[in-house]
Amino acid sequence: MPKDGPSAGVAIASALTSALTGRKTRREIGMTGEITLRGRVLEIGSVKEKVIAAHQAGLKEIILPKDNKKNLVKVPNKIKKAFKFHFTDSLEEVLKIVLK
Repeated sequence: MPKDGPSAGVAIASALTSALTGRKTRREIGMTGEITLRGRVLEIGSVKEKVIAAHQAGLKEIILPKDNKKNLVKVPNKIKKAFKFHFTDSLEEVLKIVLK
């Protein structure tokens, strides 16, 4: 079931990992997704709005939960074509993408 509240989980976990390890994060990539205590990335809500906001912010890549791939049908094609999407179901995958 998609939720709107905890969708900053992957961003917060990435920022904390960066701070603790000293590795920088990529600035040009946006991310959203709830994470479990075991590091699974869960489906979130408001995908269309978040992708549009990322586009307006000038981002070129975005990390989304795998289970939200189906929600991209609601995003205008012009905006979808402007992005490189990364679909993931684990925090480990997110960190491989976002940390330098």
